[in-house]
Amino acid sequence: MKNLLKLSIVSLLFVNIAFAGGYPKNPNLTETPGKLCSSPTTHRYPENINYCNRDVDSYTKNAVIAKYDSLFGYSIKSMNRGDFKIDHLIPLCAGGANDEQNLWPQHKSVYTITDPLEPLVCQKMADGKLKQADAVKLVLQAKMNLDQVPTIIKQIERM
Repeated sequence: MKNLLKLSIVSLLFVNIAFAGGYPKNPNLTETPGKLCSSPTTHRYPENINYCNRDVDSYTKNAVIAKYDSLFGYSIKSMNRGDFKIDHLIPLCAGGANDEQNLWPQHKSVYTITDPLEPLVCQKMADGKLKQADAVKLVLQAKMNLDQVPTIIKQIERM
């Protein structure tokens, strides 16, 4: 009985450790530094920025997940795939690329926080009120500091 109790406690500790940080809360900027579109399908906004159509195949998405799991010890591959999307660090609408340098596995608990920011940023770019370089800085700040997203959204709304 005593051994069974010890085994149960060890099992619970393993489960808590294994799944407590099983996915990234932020992109790793060493592996996902962000990349702008260099092969545009069109140009957008008053600033005439390069725009790439969405084009990330399943192989690339799986490679991004495998990279984050192997390099950083996450367990994304063993988790529910429906809880993740492969996020463009620099959004396509802001001139981001489909390249692996701009992709990372984003959990739904994270993208529910950051997704409202992206269309707002891009609308301000379309209105000529926000330059691409500033938009990229704001998106990176938000994705690296989730607690700042509400403040960043308010800042952008005032532009």
